[in-house]
Amino acid sequence: MRKRKPNPLLENIRIIDLAAEGKAIAKVDGKVVFVPFAVPGDLVDIQVSKRRKGFMEGFVTQYHELSPNRVEPFCKHFGTCGGCKWQNLPYSMQLEMKEKQVVDQLLRIGNLTLPSVNPILGSEKTQYYRNKLEFTFSSSRWLTREEVLSESEVNQYPVLGFHVPGRFDKILRVEECFLQPEPSNSIRLSVEKFALDKGYTFYNIREGKGFLRSLIIRTASTGDVMVILSVFENEPLSIKAVLDHIKSNFPEVTSLMYVVNSKVNDTINDLDIVCYHGNDFIMEEMEGIRFRIGPKSFYQTNSLQAYELYKVVREFASLSGDEMVYDLYTGTGTIANFLARSCAKVVGIEYVPEAIIDARANAELNGISNTHFVAGDMKDVFTELLFAEHGFPEVVIVDPPRAGMHKDVVEGIRLVRPKRIVYVSCNPATQARDIALLGTEYRVARVQPVDMFPHTHHVENVVLLEYEG
Repeated sequence: MRKRKPNPLLENIRIIDLAAEGKAIAKVDGKVVFVPFAVPGDLVDIQVSKRRKGFMEGFVTQYHELSPNRVEPFCKHFGTCGGCKWQNLPYSMQLEMKEKQVVDQLLRIGNLTLPSVNPILGSEKTQYYRNKLEFTFSSSRWLTREEVLSESEVNQYPVLGFHVPGRFDKILRVEECFLQPEPSNSIRLSVEKFALDKGYTFYNIREGKGFLRSLIIRTASTGDVMVILSVFENEPLSIKAVLDHIKSNFPEVTSLMYVVNSKVNDTINDLDIVCYHGNDFIMEEMEGIRFRIGPKSFYQTNSLQAYELYKVVREFASLSGDEMVYDLYTGTGTIANFLARSCAKVVGIEYVPEAIIDARANAELNGISNTHFVAGDMKDVFTELLFAEHGFPEVVIVDPPRAGMHKDVVEGIRLVRPKRIVYVSCNPATQARDIALLGTEYRVARVQPVDMFPHTHHVENVVLLEYEG
């Protein structure tokens, strides 16, 4: 059997660009090399870790020259935690790369004719902007490359933190995270210490055992705080002890909940979540409209920037007050209720039944009577039966998950031929694909990228499509 050649060390390589998925790009002998955490302009040595026919992947072993574009990362976990890969890039350059990403994917994947693209809307907050984080308990912490290679004995102990990128079973302990405002850091560190002091077992995903599984913290712009404790083993007294610790030490928590998840996967949307103390929801607010967010509800993760995003949606929809609007993938009805005062009626459709309950509650809470919400799979609900009951839409708003729209939903939109489609997307690649599937009857009239996640490669994009027949 022929022995495979070892992966090469590439020396004195110039980083030339950034890829859509956030990695840096170099070119060696005409082949693209993807490298994490490098900056365009860096001169580096790259240890190749993976070789494919058209590209290679690797990591930097030495920096010979640092790019003048570099800035100092503000988080001590940068380079190990994968949450904020662009901390070493100036924010202005991050925005430039995201705007370029949107244009490239709409042109390359959708082969679309574009108008002049509006400059990307940057986020007012670039730290502490998230309203939701999920932390994972693990029976053994992630060891850094340096610790693994060292000859000294390394301490191993249970931790509460983030998944290391690409490793489902490895958790990095985080001392301070700059993503979510307080009391997020304080709650996480306090719960971890309390659990260790009590000798509670942390979950081992490979062995499928352990008491504590995950901790979800949601913070709202109104000051509300939700904490959801997920446990693998149903131990009532221990559950009560952890929750009482949170309750007594963090009185600002307005919604304290727990869930027993003894499944293989981490999702809790199909489980009963128990409210232990306070409300079973938190409240968000924009323009005087209040939104009830339950433990299973989706809400844009950057609350302040969500308001800017929804203002773009409203502007693109160009509502005069008489329109019938359909809001597909409505979630908790945020966009639907936000637009309701500007049109005749909004019909919102969402797959998660609990989200629809929240959407209806939100409408009632705000005295909105011209919204109607339907729970069900989009491709099964968005049909002629629905149009016969509520009428055909003149404006359709779509805000699907990263995978984009099902082809049957795209076909349904084509059949009803709304005058305007406002497509909100967290994935410009699937957005470009779906717009191309809508056909030449729709013209791309406006494009507005929005940065919801500073220091990451993720970008939100809003496209206005106008029917031309």
